[in-house]
Amino acid sequence: MNVNDEVTAFLVAFEEAERTGDTAAHEDLLTDDFVAVGPLGFLLTKSDWKDRHGDGGGLTYDSFELAERELRQYGDTTVGIAMQRSPGNYHGNPIPSASRVTFVLVRDTGRIRMAGIQMSFVAGTPGAPPIPGRPS
Repeated sequence: MNVNDEVTAFLVAFEEAERTGDTAAHEDLLTDDFVAVGPLGFLLTKSDWKDRHGDGGGLTYDSFELAERELRQYGDTTVGIAMQRSPGNYHGNPIPSASRVTFVLVRDTGRIRMAGIQMSFVAGTPGAPPIPGRPS
């Protein structure tokens, strides 16, 4: 399997783990030192990321897709930018349905894993803040 195929397979598995809240899959997909930057600047460790789902976590998605992917390969590292389309809710409250994400994939223990991700709300999309300077 070439690197592009491996990255695509990884992203499909990541989308499925997010959509279904599969914390066991997250354990395998994320590096041990994984860090996420949330859309409002807060940090999430690997443990925090997994805790968003399941009992008490409160995060559920109706669907989850990383679309409009732009991938750049640097040796064993892939830097990606994508549009995350993920309508859902957190503790019963709707979440913004679109975010722009930047992620870093690395070869770790012989397989591709995610080392980090940063999310930004897309202004003007459902549930996100309005576009600055425009009426809401």
